[in-house]
Amino acid sequence: MAKLSKAEAKAHGQACDLLAKDVLSEDEKLFVLENWQESAKHINTIAGAFFTPVGLARDFSAEVSGRRVIDLCAGIGSLSFWCANRAWNEPPEIVCVELNPDYAAVGRKLLPEAKWIVGSVFDLPRDIGHFDFAIGNPPFGATPRDARAPRFTGREFELHVIDVASDIADFGTFIVPRMTAPFRYSGCPAGGWPETIKDGIGSGYRDCPTDLHAKLLAQTGIRLEPGCGIDTSTYRNDWHGVSVSTEIVTVDFIEARAARRPAQSNLFEEAA
Repeated sequence: MAKLSKAEAKAHGQACDLLAKDVLSEDEKLFVLENWQESAKHINTIAGAFFTPVGLARDFSAEVSGRRVIDLCAGIGSLSFWCANRAWNEPPEIVCVELNPDYAAVGRKLLPEAKWIVGSVFDLPRDIGHFDFAIGNPPFGATPRDARAPRFTGREFELHVIDVASDIADFGTFIVPRMTAPFRYSGCPAGGWPETIKDGIGSGYRDCPTDLHAKLLAQTGIRLEPGCGIDTSTYRNDWHGVSVSTEIVTVDFIEARAARRPAQSNLFEEAA
């Protein structure tokens, strides 16, 4: 548990008071998103769980589309909240998966229209169905796991989650630590658009794949690609109790599944 400043403790207490209400207004939900401290009762450095800053979660929603969306390692639902509150012709069906029941309890107050599953992303219900989009801000790095993904064997928790997502969604967008992304965009000079070349075309991203990405591609067929150009460094100091360098990666899971067939089976395929 982190030691909060007096101002943080006061605001967290006010957020807890709001959560005692049956129904929250939109302004009250925003106050909770900004001020409920995940580390007040939990040791988040061990779990590797830090909630997405409000501004970053709002920007992140621009990457998401589709009728069915699943939020893996959802926390209190920051990413899903902003996805749900975009100007959709018809609001999407959202499923949030969160292991920590305290976080899920908060999330249900912020996003009651979502279906909340309290459990591990590595033990999803067999009837969970298929999704247009998977999203997430999973725990980072060599965080302890209760299981592993079906294919990826590395230590990076976030890549295990992305591997799981590849079996249940067509596309995905995730927040990952900067060292996990095979490119550099956030915080780059010239407004985030350095003079770089990728595949002979000026892409605006510094392409820097590593052995990790070669392993990910070989084991899963997954390629981590840049999105629409969100500079996450703008929000680096807005995380609770930590300053994190991140990137937003996008994934075409249809392409990944095609690349690994027929050698590898789907997580939810019926046994022959």
